[in-house]
Amino acid sequence: MPKVSWGVLSTAEIGLGKVIPGMQKGTYSKVEAIASRNLASAQRAASRLGIPKAYGSYEDLLADDSIQAVYIPLPNHLHVEWALKSLQAGKHVLCEKPIAMNFKEAEYLQMQAKQFPQLKIMEAFMYRHHPQMAKAKDIIKSGTIGALKNIHTMFSYYNDNPKDIRNNPEIGGGGLLDVGCYCISLSRFFFDGEPKRVCGAMEFDPILKVDRLASAILEFEEGTAEFTCSTQLTDYQYAKIFGTHGRIDIERPFTPFPDRPSKIVLHLEPNSQEFVFEACNQYTLQGDVFSEAIINETSVPAPIEDGMANMKVIDMIIESSKNGVWVKV
Repeated sequence: MPKVSWGVLSTAEIGLGKVIPGMQKGTYSKVEAIASRNLASAQRAASRLGIPKAYGSYEDLLADDSIQAVYIPLPNHLHVEWALKSLQAGKHVLCEKPIAMNFKEAEYLQMQAKQFPQLKIMEAFMYRHHPQMAKAKDIIKSGTIGALKNIHTMFSYYNDNPKDIRNNPEIGGGGLLDVGCYCISLSRFFFDGEPKRVCGAMEFDPILKVDRLASAILEFEEGTAEFTCSTQLTDYQYAKIFGTHGRIDIERPFTPFPDRPSKIVLHLEPNSQEFVFEACNQYTLQGDVFSEAIINETSVPAPIEDGMANMKVIDMIIESSKNGVWVKV
C-alpha cells in the first residue's frame, strides 16, 4: 500500500509526544525525517522515535527529494514563513494551528499558495477527524435535535511558566491562539458557516503579557456560540450543542484520550442516548486523511480558506475586547 513520506520541521514536544507517534501508526503515512536547528537535538528525536533521517537545519530537510510532505509544529510566528518555504521546495504542508498570527498573514499565505496548485496545505485541527465529530455533525444535519441554535464550549489548562513559548506574546503566545482557536473552529464547523459579528473580553497576565482568559460570543445567521478559553484555569474542556428539540454533549471534544473509548450523549427529553467510539488516535486519522489526499490527488477536508476564516474571527475578538464593542464581519 502506498505511503506518503513525511518530514517534520522542529522537535517541538507536541510533535514528539503526540503527532509523530500517531502518524507512525498510519496506513498511508511514514515519518522519514526530522529537522532541528541543532543536529544533536534532531538526532535525539530521531533515535527516540525511530525516524531514519535527522537534519541540523530545516533547509536541509526541505532539500531532501524523497520527502513528499512536511508537518510544521514550529512556534506560531514561524508558521507562514516555513509553510511558504516548504511549498517552494515542492512539499505538501500540514501546519499546526493557528495557521498564522493574524488574518493578514493567513491571507498572504493563501495568495502565495496559489502559485503551487499541485500541492496541499491544511491547518492541523486534529479534533475534526475524530469519529465523534462526524457523528455529532450527522445528528445535527439530520434534524434530530431540531434547528441548531446555540453552542457552548470550554477549553482550559494551567501554565504560568515564563519559559514556555505559549507564554511569549512576541511569538504568538496566549490562550486565544492556543486553545480558543479550537472553540471558534468547532462553532464554525457545526454551524457550517461564519459569524456575522462577535463580542469578546480578554484578561491579560500582568507579567507575561499574554491573554490568560478569554470569552466570546459569536453570532451566526441561525444562532449563537459562546466559549471561554484559558491558560490559567483548571484543566477542562467540553462542548454542548443545543437545538430546538434536543442537545448533544461531547465530553472531550478537542483531545479525547487515544487509549480509551470516547462518547457523546444525545438528549431528547425525557430520554438520552450514548454513542460510544472505540479508542482511536486522531493524529493518526489526520495524517492518513491528508496523505490519502496526496495519493489520490483529491482535496483536503479543510482548505486553507478555512484557516483564514478562523483567523478572521480571532482578529475580531481581539478588536472587540480592545474597544469594548461588537465587531461585524
